[in-house]
Amino acid sequence: MKIEKIGVIGAGTMGNGIAQAFAVAGFTVVLQDLSEKALERARITMEGSLARQVKKGTMPAEKAAEAMARITTVTTLDAMADRDLVIEAIVEKLEVKASVLGQLDRICREDAVLASNTSSISLTQLAAQTARPSRIIGMHFFNPVAMMQLVEIIRALQTSDAVAEAITDVTRAIGKVPRVSKDSYGFIVNRLLAPLINEAINCVYEGLATPEDIDSMMKLGANHPMGPLALGDLIGLDVVLNIMETLYGGFDDPKYRASPLLKQMVHAGWLGRKTGKGFAEYPG
Repeated sequence: MKIEKIGVIGAGTMGNGIAQAFAVAGFTVVLQDLSEKALERARITMEGSLARQVKKGTMPAEKAAEAMARITTVTTLDAMADRDLVIEAIVEKLEVKASVLGQLDRICREDAVLASNTSSISLTQLAAQTARPSRIIGMHFFNPVAMMQLVEIIRALQTSDAVAEAITDVTRAIGKVPRVSKDSYGFIVNRLLAPLINEAINCVYEGLATPEDIDSMMKLGANHPMGPLALGDLIGLDVVLNIMETLYGGFDDPKYRASPLLKQMVHAGWLGRKTGKGFAEYPG
């Protein structure tokens, strides 16, 4: 199975990072979003990311320019018709992802692979929404994509061995480290990580310590490079809440119940770095 032409759906933080990673590795990429403004922001973000690497001396200026030249931006899904692999990186909602995968199922070639960057939703459920369940797979990238090495490869119950092998190979081809997991709510990383962040939020909610002290204790006592609350702010507290709700709904286990404070902060629009306020403030 040969994968050369890549499509990415969604030009947000994850989508533009995924597009950049493939383009730098020499793949041609079509990046789609419904919003022209989102696509323009994505292009500015990618150019800035590559420029920083050039400034640090980790990438020649010519390679950065060549990578940007390999990326085409579009507002319609029809441009995915000739892609070998299409990765959706849109909102973490089952019904939205299923709808987009259904549209891609009708547009893409029969032999194309459709991947989801979901961080917690069942791939088996998503695969069942298409006419090509054996060619559906999870590719869970981590933020920031340019720096994080892991890609969780999640096999739906229906995913074929050939597709799993091809996606593992293409993950290595872009310089990432693939690790394969069976399908389960939250997979491996977020099944462990989101409850940790959620429990740290409960500690704030119960007034046990300040956010700064909680993060400091985990850094000094558990050797974490970043405290759980700072990490929640980086990921986005809305994303953390979505993951917790997926875990709670999927396993029907109260240990995955989202903290009341997490819900309140999301309702307030205090989502972390992307809104300028979470458990810390981020001016500018």
